[in-house]
Amino acid sequence: MARVKGGTVTRKRRKRVLKLAKGYYGSKHTLFKTAKQQVMKSGQYAYRDRRQRKREFRKLWISRINAAARLNDMSYSKLMHGLKVAGIDVNRKMLSELAIHDEKAFSQIVEQAKTALQ
Repeated sequence: MARVKGGTVTRKRRKRVLKLAKGYYGSKHTLFKTAKQQVMKSGQYAYRDRRQRKREFRKLWISRINAAARLNDMSYSKLMHGLKVAGIDVNRKMLSELAIHDEKAFSQIVEQAKTALQ
């Protein structure tokens, strides 16, 4: 059986990895071995951080809601409990957007939560 040379396949694979490594520091974007290692590590970071991004945003929304709720003389936990009792289903992302862009609507929601807790 004749020997098969894999030059084109190898070059294509290496070019694909080096293209993914474009912009990396030092030899990580020029040398194939280090570029391959860094591309693999970058993929792991990307996979992990796609999940962590959701946690980070939730923490941000909660801190914004807490700050706006305290301006209306209420804590975050009491506000969320009051909304649950009142039957108001608004997610934290929308509550934080209201807290930033429409303080009047947010204060009305807080008042509804206060009356529900009475």
